[in-house]
Amino acid sequence: MNTSGSSRVSHYGSRPPPLRQSRLVRFLIRLVLVVGIAAIVVFVLGPKPSPTGIRVGEQAPPLVGTSLDGRPVSLADLRGRPVIVNFWASWCVPCQAEFPLFKEAEARHPGLRVLGVVFQDSASSAQAFAAGQGADWPSIPDPDGSLAKAYQVAAPPQSYFIDPNGVVRSRQIGQLTSDDFERQVAAIGG
Repeated sequence: MNTSGSSRVSHYGSRPPPLRQSRLVRFLIRLVLVVGIAAIVVFVLGPKPSPTGIRVGEQAPPLVGTSLDGRPVSLADLRGRPVIVNFWASWCVPCQAEFPLFKEAEARHPGLRVLGVVFQDSASSAQAFAAGQGADWPSIPDPDGSLAKAYQVAAPPQSYFIDPNGVVRSRQIGQLTSDDFERQVAAIGG
């Protein structure tokens, strides 16, 4: 105990001596290196996220739902036939322009099937539009966007041309022309 009345203060103040500081710095550097290396190993060797959507040459994802007129619809039920899956909406001007192509294609290619998916549209508007166009193929409402997500559709129109084995042979983003349409239908055996 100090009896002189003055308190003793280390000349280091509240800091640890230099030797302790250098040990602490070395420890922190090692810790950062170990954590960094571990993070790199996990990133490089860890599980990879599965790809979403589909690619040309791969099986089409499942497409199941209830059509605008209340019938159950499944893409799998159309296996053995060429199919066009078309994402559309009544408010979509390019969809309105290309809709007659689907009607004409079904008449010219008896084995061809069209399956519509209603993109961000009300069922009543979609029903009225389809009826006005004379569309007799099924269209499935997609109110939660799950079908659009599975098929990587950001906006209509978008069409997938699927061969009788369920393999996607081509994808059309945007409005189809009659020449594009016929070429792609021929590629799926329509």
